[in-house]
Amino acid sequence: MAVIDADTHVDENEDTWAYLAESEKKYMPVTVQGVEGKALAAGYHRYWLIDGALVVRRFRDDKRTGTTQETRELKSMSARIKHMDELGVDVHTLYPTLFLSQPSGKPEVEAALCRSYNRWLADKCKEAKGRIRWLAVLPTLDMNATLAEIKFARDNGACGLFKRGIEAGLRQAGDEYFDPLYKAASDANLAVCMHLGSGDPNVSDILPVANGFWFKTLPLLDACNQLVMKNTPTRFPDLRIGFIEAGAMWVPYVMSELKSRHERMAWFSTFKFSDDLFRESRFYVACQTHEDIPYLLKLGLEDCLVIGSDYTHADMTAEINALDKIKKRGESGDLGKTVVRKMLEDNPARLYGIQ
Repeated sequence: MAVIDADTHVDENEDTWAYLAESEKKYMPVTVQGVEGKALAAGYHRYWLIDGALVVRRFRDDKRTGTTQETRELKSMSARIKHMDELGVDVHTLYPTLFLSQPSGKPEVEAALCRSYNRWLADKCKEAKGRIRWLAVLPTLDMNATLAEIKFARDNGACGLFKRGIEAGLRQAGDEYFDPLYKAASDANLAVCMHLGSGDPNVSDILPVANGFWFKTLPLLDACNQLVMKNTPTRFPDLRIGFIEAGAMWVPYVMSELKSRHERMAWFSTFKFSDDLFRESRFYVACQTHEDIPYLLKLGLEDCLVIGSDYTHADMTAEINALDKIKKRGESGDLGKTVVRKMLEDNPARLYGIQ
């Protein structure tokens, strides 16, 4: 089977917005640059201007990220694939960068940007012949537009759907508002992947609070908790859910919380709980190489763990050689060879529906 990097990114660029309809070009993100030393956000002085609001457009350092602009922005698909070969990776699964935060609180703006991004990536990834797979971004402020994008994703080679843990008017992942999304994802055989990020359009990356644990990481943990409590995996038995870029050491805490609720608050919620909850729920978690993987395996996660490099980014989860480190742990005997194969091949293949 293929070695799959379960979490890589693409940095959006001007080409991303070439698919906006004529009537939507007024929403086109425009790059603006601040005066050096007077950045609105510490360390940043380049932004997207979207419908009158500023969103950080990061500068990337080639040395720090281990990547180049042509690979980060898909300017050269052949260059990215060549780099994948050097890293010993067969498939990259692409997550967005801009959409890790909600780009607009206006449904029409969000829908236009999502449509353009999805069509851009669908066309770009055709060049990769299956080596680079994309996840669709969804305009969840408009459920009809969301369902249309899921259909487009299904028909144009997407391997999943990107979602934030809390979004669409600060709704939690278990809110019945999202049921049509989960049903459409199940019918289309597309995973729904909860990625670290903020779904509050009022919290821009230019605000210090935006990079806090509360706004970007905790929504993902809340999503797991809420999906179980609302019996979403049971109600949609073919649905696959990924939890991406928050590590995996939160799983014991959430499991303990859910077990306590199940045992002591049955009067409040009727969700089902078992010690094999993640496997039975078809939940997959992207872990980090520094985490206690043997401990996580004791929680029944052998068929649930995947690994990603966070390719193009340079934050606390970025580790361009992450997959190689896991391979070497298998070779050294630190992790069993079967476990390593599942993390690198079997588990991400099931999550993303990659043959």
